[in-house]
Amino acid sequence: MAFNLFNRRKHKIDNTSLKYGVGLVTYTDPKGMISEQFKTIRTNIQFSSVDKNLKSLLFTSSDPSEGKSTISNNVAVTWADQGSKVILIDADLRRPTVHKTFGVSNRLGLSNYLLGNATLEEIVQPTVVNGLYVITSGPVPPNPAELLGSLRTKDLLVRLTDKFDLVVLDAPPVNTVTDAQVLAARVDGTILVVPQGIADKAGVMHAKEALETVNANILGAIMNRVTEQKSGGYYGGSYYGGYYGGYYGTEKKKK
Repeated sequence: MAFNLFNRRKHKIDNTSLKYGVGLVTYTDPKGMISEQFKTIRTNIQFSSVDKNLKSLLFTSSDPSEGKSTISNNVAVTWADQGSKVILIDADLRRPTVHKTFGVSNRLGLSNYLLGNATLEEIVQPTVVNGLYVITSGPVPPNPAELLGSLRTKDLLVRLTDKFDLVVLDAPPVNTVTDAQVLAARVDGTILVVPQGIADKAGVMHAKEALETVNANILGAIMNRVTEQKSGGYYGGSYYGGYYGGYYGTEKKKK
């Protein structure tokens, strides 16, 4: 019964984000407690790879509706807030949300560029956040995995890391399609989003193993939707939005 309840809840969250985008608490309440937690996440990510300058980060999850778009979008905002020039790519070509979140056009986006129907200048769009730019998904293509695995994608990432301080990719779930694996092999670091009490342990382990298969550099995991009751008061903080618990933290990869 609990499994069915989780499924209904995840389905509702998924439909909401697809229709309206995700909440940008780091923009609407930059001084709030949840925004401070995202700044902590940013700092932890920066320190997780002190020997290498991270230029590209990929956020994914094991299954759909687990909060990876909320995390990736808000982390991108906090990175831009510290003065960095950041670009956020909606690499979920099947179920995109970035254009809804930032209220920008999705007429031309990543799929157009990868198909050779648009230039880089045509698909990069500014946002309301100073220093943050986005590349939306573009129209849904018939072959997302092939496009994301193409040499044109590799060339795009090289060009963007040259122009921006940080490239953030909002990727599809690992266990649903192969897209995240393809992209994870081409970025400096990958972060797995794990919602407490919702993510299936076996599913998370399978996602981790799938990423390791392509030699992805897994920096760690972000646990979201953590309540004080679940965590025993360890995280502290307030509750954010009803769907996404406002208790966030990173767990560095164990040696």
